[in-house]
Amino acid sequence: MLKFYYNPMSPNARRVWLTLLEKEIAFEPVLIKLDGDQLQAEFVETNPFHHIPVVVDDGFRVVESLAIMDYLETKYPTPAMLPAEPQALAMVRMVQLITSNELFPQIVSLIYESQDSPQAAQARQHIDKVLQFFTQVLGDRSFFGSEQLTLADIVAGIGVLSLPNLGINLNNYTKIYEWCDRLMQRPAWQKTKLSAEEFELFKGRVRALVRLRRYKDNKSK
Repeated sequence: MLKFYYNPMSPNARRVWLTLLEKEIAFEPVLIKLDGDQLQAEFVETNPFHHIPVVVDDGFRVVESLAIMDYLETKYPTPAMLPAEPQALAMVRMVQLITSNELFPQIVSLIYESQDSPQAAQARQHIDKVLQFFTQVLGDRSFFGSEQLTLADIVAGIGVLSLPNLGINLNNYTKIYEWCDRLMQRPAWQKTKLSAEEFELFKGRVRALVRLRRYKDNKSK
């Protein structure tokens, strides 16, 4: 059976978790506690970069969430979560990459920076730009690139659904708000949603990782 190494606080791990649940793929969950499990020899042998998620399927190891999602889509093609039409497929990939490269860094800024700081104000402006763009890309479809759930919805949904916890009012983006409501009606999304307490723990971990990264950056100068 496919093994899934994860922690529910990891947005990247939840991407894979949702994909597994939406595709109804049987799997063995392996919880990795982020206070040291990722540094243990057994896990390092599985992923020398100490990151989750990881899947091991019939002895084949895949790391990095987007690569895992593509693997699951190809090996377990039903239900299809990537459109075949070229423009729709490009739309899915575009939304995935914009979420990773444009949205998530701003989420980190909102978590780490003081809410009245210039950095937080810049993050909110950039998030507005992303949400306006997503509104245009979504158009009148139910999901990104399709009337059925796609991998883009999973990647973007995890990021966008965290925004109300950070003071972003999604009511200002009608189509995105309705899209979020469609996602949260799905059992897999209800199952994997972080509680308020878990989200606070996630924020604390983000702050610790940013402090560590900045310390290392300053030390190397």
